[in-house]
Amino acid sequence: MKALLKKILPKFILGWYHQCLALLAVAVYLNPSGKLVVIGVTGTNGKSTVVNLIGQILEAAGYRVGWTATANFKISGAPWLNDQKMTMLGRFKTQKFLRAMVKAGCGYAVIETSSEGIKQHRHLGLNYDIAVFTNLTPEHLESHGGFENYQQAKGELFRHLTQRRKKTLNGRMVDKTIIVNADDQNAPYFLNFPADKKITYAINRPADYRATDIELRSNGAIFTVNGSAFKSNLYGHVNIYNELAALAVAKSQQVNDDQIRLALMQFKSMPGRFEFIEEASALGFKVMVDYAPEPESMKQLYETLKIFDFNKIIHVLGSCGGGRDKARQPILGNLAATRAQNVIVTNEDPYDDNPMTIIDNVAQGAIEAGKVLNENLFKILNRHDAIAYALSLARAGDLVLITGKGCEQFICVAHGKKIPWDDREAVKELLAGQLAP
Repeated sequence: MKALLKKILPKFILGWYHQCLALLAVAVYLNPSGKLVVIGVTGTNGKSTVVNLIGQILEAAGYRVGWTATANFKISGAPWLNDQKMTMLGRFKTQKFLRAMVKAGCGYAVIETSSEGIKQHRHLGLNYDIAVFTNLTPEHLESHGGFENYQQAKGELFRHLTQRRKKTLNGRMVDKTIIVNADDQNAPYFLNFPADKKITYAINRPADYRATDIELRSNGAIFTVNGSAFKSNLYGHVNIYNELAALAVAKSQQVNDDQIRLALMQFKSMPGRFEFIEEASALGFKVMVDYAPEPESMKQLYETLKIFDFNKIIHVLGSCGGGRDKARQPILGNLAATRAQNVIVTNEDPYDDNPMTIIDNVAQGAIEAGKVLNENLFKILNRHDAIAYALSLARAGDLVLITGKGCEQFICVAHGKKIPWDDREAVKELLAGQLAP
């Protein structure tokens, strides 16, 4: 019914419907965002990691925090994986979460705020206090109708920021604050929106919080910000940007360097983001699960992998269906083929699209990069079988890299059906079979 209504109703009526739902949800749940400092994180890549980093730093500073992200949810010390297959929850679910945060005594809510969610006006019922911009690269362009529309959708969070009243919480007036990655070429656009405070972070350009003396290691990184040294368990430049974003938020809330330093040292990894499956070590090779659903995140992933020394990389990947940027399908295959020695293309989230058509498109990009079908390029429809084959190819010193889903809990197929799935659990099950006597 939903799909039919979307096809037959004019866009302005759909927009009005979504706006009414957002405002109704606020009324039903008694406007919980008015009782919390609400931090919205938007951008193309890094959002979930930034949300988690912000949350854990604020917790280290003694606050109760709740958050919603693509990877996971948390309400005051109780985390669980995102089982909704949505980055930004619907209007009523979001308000229900916020109400639960208020009841749990949270002072902060950190909300991963997607352009798709904004397009459906899911942000309207939220009184944001801080808006964070990570980066912007081409994604969801078919859905938005071009990069400019995609940028404008992200910008709606920043426009919305000062259209809601300022709050006084615990006797303190909460400033409307914009925090922006100054190294991103789209930074001026986001900094142009009005706010009480505008804060920048960067690695390459002057900024309020700039990382220097960076040393990337196979067990994390060390870097300095404004004279203070920090150590991280996360890998690569991409995560230093994520940590800078979270640091900037924390500093805006008067969290001190010692508390930030402690939180970064305690932050081990993100579920489904550059996550090594430890059980593989007994067989002498490595297995990593990462989200990396679009070209820029895959480039960053491979750039980060340079700090390791693998004999060969066996890459299992696919691409989304459901009208999600078909143009990126061969690009993903090409990127994997130019960096991995073996490429296995499999099913990801086809939605109502033909999964073999998606697989063929991804594989075509790998063929154009020089891979040979059934020699170093393989097409395996069943994702479980694809991972099993990748593991069978692995030898000591190799890396099996599995991308596209991270810690997502479902594979989405035709007619709205969701099949329970977790790449990490599939790997552990298969490895247990290899390790069994």
